[in-house]
Formats: sequence, structure tokens, C-alpha cells
Amino acid sequence: MTNSAAVVGIDVGTSSTKGVLVSLQGAILASATRQHDVRRPRAGHVEMDAEVWWEEAVSIVRELLDAAPGDRDVKAVGVSGMGPCVVIADEGGRPLRAGILYGVDTRATRQIARLTDELGGADAIRERSGSALSTQSVGPKLAWLAEHEPGHWAGARRLFMPSNWLGWRLTGRYYLDQHSASQCTPMYDADGMDWYGPWAERLRGGIELPPLVWPGDVVGGVTAGAAEQTGLAAGTPVIAGTIDAWSEAVSVGAHRLGDLMLMYGTTMFLVHTTAVRNGSGVLWGTTGAFPGTRNLAAGMATSGAITSWLHDLVGGPGYPRLLEEARESGIGARGLLMLPYFAGERTPIADPDARGVIAGLTVEHNRGDLYRAALEATAFGVQHNIEAIEAAGGRIERIVAVGGGTQGGLWARIVSDVTGRDQVVAEKTIGASYGAAFLAARAGHPVSIEDWNPVVETVRPDPPATARYEELYQLYLELYPATERIAHALAARA
Repeated sequence: MTNSAAVVGIDVGTSSTKGVLVSLQGAILASATRQHDVRRPRAGHVEMDAEVWWEEAVSIVRELLDAAPGDRDVKAVGVSGMGPCVVIADEGGRPLRAGILYGVDTRATRQIARLTDELGGADAIRERSGSALSTQSVGPKLAWLAEHEPGHWAGARRLFMPSNWLGWRLTGRYYLDQHSASQCTPMYDADGMDWYGPWAERLRGGIELPPLVWPGDVVGGVTAGAAEQTGLAAGTPVIAGTIDAWSEAVSVGAHRLGDLMLMYGTTMFLVHTTAVRNGSGVLWGTTGAFPGTRNLAAGMATSGAITSWLHDLVGGPGYPRLLEEARESGIGARGLLMLPYFAGERTPIADPDARGVIAGLTVEHNRGDLYRAALEATAFGVQHNIEAIEAAGGRIERIVAVGGGTQGGLWARIVSDVTGRDQVVAEKTIGASYGAAFLAARAGHPVSIEDWNPVVETVRPDPPATARYEELYQLYLELYPATERIAHALAARA
């Protein structure tokens, strides 16, 4: 391998698309980001135009190549993206409507209930597919499209998520990775690691379900047309990629048995790696990013989304300032307690009609107290999910923190104090695009993520703080059932 050799990683996230150019030694040579917004055409509907993902990817790759020092020989391209999402397209791969996003889109609740009943109940679905039906599941969203948009549904022949959409545009190959397919509940057979014919036939309509590959597999080369648009050389290998949280876990080496990846982002995501299937009525059992691994996954509908909302609500003083004010507020936010269900909640309560609650407000509270309460609320949510993972048979041996929320120190510190657990932080926390780049490099070269991205910090809990948080956590657990009926009534009026 030459010093000029490099790989490209691209990731489509909820709030931005990111790209990195990385040397085969793991050094980030250039990075680029394009911000974007989701569309919320009505309550519970969260969408984005797939063409935007491609336009941003093209722009990013050109910027990376222009910014690279010297002449760079791009050996491969890696892709990843948020998910599981639903983009239906015609036979030529042209999207028929905006993409429906992952569990934050809660439109298909009636289809979830109906399909759960028709397919023999949640336990039968979980036994076959690894997870019960939830707002995270692809199947009910396909059923919603069939019922509510028959015109679009009649022309649907292809199914995409952001990662395989980019792969399609780059290579012309139609595929889906095993992990993403395992979130297409109930159409996936978790033991057979393939589409489950009877339930897939029931839901796919005219869609030709894609052949399945592993996230690190090379699916094809960059076509002449894609080369002209991006500046990449025609024939450059492209790897399959996967959903962003799993790519992010790869980026920090959090894919060993016993690892728990904790992703601080717009939403909070947890991925625990195991060797065997584990049973849980509230978590997502999935196929892992690598053969021979499985995952128990959990996800909160909001985390960084709340802090961003608060930041803008109080006039945008800057996150460093708010973090300092939150630090000054102290444990318990001077008597505030928040439920972080500002967009419903995914795991472990699986309640799309849950709502955010701020309890204990007085005229004496300030923005730092509110910001502290938001950080503590997400930490309590993490603890709630950790308890669900362990109740399902998970054995957490190491927590690896990743994402923008690890910066500044306070948020990660609060999570360690609430959970009473260490978190290790790798040198580079740039995210899923780096994991996609590593998978691209790994496809043709003997690289190690431990060499690319070593652990440089351990966040350890403060035992007195953990003891103080235990009482607050119990109040947190009581607050949801105490306000559930009112939250649901208000959600119905939105």
C-alpha cells in the first residue's frame, strides 16, 4: 500500500450527511458535512427526500477529493445511513415519494397492532424475526403505504434505505445488508438470516426484495455515470455498508462480544453485541454487523434533539455556555426532573404517544437548570435501557461512548454517574462515516480498528454522585406512569 492510498466513508444522518477521506493508516485527511432537515408533514410523520442524500454525497465526495493533500488513490468507498428507513422506488430505482424515517416516524401504529394480531402475536413475531413490531419496524410502514397511498404503492418495485440507496447510485447494484434486513420486521427470518417468505409475500406488494449481503462485502464498482458526478474513478470498489448506529459502533471498535456502544446524537442509541439471540419484549434483536454476531439494540427517540431545541428556545447562547451553566446547576437541576419523551419514546416503553414532561418548575429556575435536567433525563433513559438489556440476558462488559455528546465532558460524566459504569472514549468520535471508511479499507487491506482508533479516555462514575442519582432515578421511573394518561390525552389533541 502506498502513502497516497485512501478510502472514503459517507454517512447519511438525521440532521446531516458526513464524509471523510481516510488514509489506510486511519488518519483523517479531510472531512465534509452537509446539514439538512427532516420534514414533518403531520404529527408522527417524519420524512426526507432520498435525492437529497445523493446530491449531498456527490458534493461531499468532490469536496473531499479537492481538499485532499496531494494526489490520492481512493481504494474503496464505504456507505452508511440512518435506519431502518423506507424508500419505495420504481423498477429504475426512482423514488416514488419521500423516504419514511426510522422509529421516530410513528404513523403506522394501527398497522403494528393489526399485524401483531394477524401474525399470531408479539411473541410469535419475535421468535421468527428477533423483534416484536414497533415504530422501528419496516413491515408496518409498508402496510401503511399500501393502505394510504395506493397510487405510490402500485408502482413500488424497489426498497431502499440510505446506505443501499447510496450504494445503488454508485454501483447500480440492488442489495441490502443483513443487519438492515434484520430490522425489516416481520419479513426477516432471524435464524435463517434471509427473507421469511410467508410474511414477506404478505407485505412486499410488487417490491422485489433485495439480495442480502454482509455490511463489509464489496457490492460493485463505481459506474461511469457516478464517476463523472463524484470525481471518483470508475470501477472503485463500494462496500455494502449498514445502518449508521452499527457503523458508528464499528468506528470505535464497539463490536466485540460484551460491548455496549452508546451513541450520543440527535437520538440516543445503544447496541449490545452478543453471540446468541436474546429474548426481549421491548428491545430489538438484530443480526450483527459481522457474521457470527447478534445484537440487542435500544433507542431513545430524542436526546440531542432536546438539547438543540432548548438551545434555540433560549436564544442560542452557544453550547459551551449552556454546558457551563448546567454544570453550575448541579445534581438534580435544583429540583427539576424531566421525561425526555419529546417525540414519543422507542425503548424500553415503546409508546409513540408519550410526551415530554418537566416537573418541579418554579420562577427561580434558569436555562442552566433546564439544560441540566435535559442531560439528566437522557442519562436516566440510558439507565432504563441498560436495565432492559440485562433483563433480556445481555452481559455488558464494556461501554464505548461515541458521538458529538461526548464532547465537553459533562453529558458523558452525568451518564456515568447515573449508571455507575465506566465509559471508554476512542481518539476519534467523528462517527459512522469513519466506520464506513474502515469497512471499506478492511475489504481489501489488513487493517485493525484498534490501530486506527485507540481508546484515549475513560469516564469513571463518582460514587457519591451515583448514590444521589439513585433516588432521582426512582422518581423518574414513577413520573411516566403518573403522567401517561394525561400525555396520551394531550397527544390525541395535537
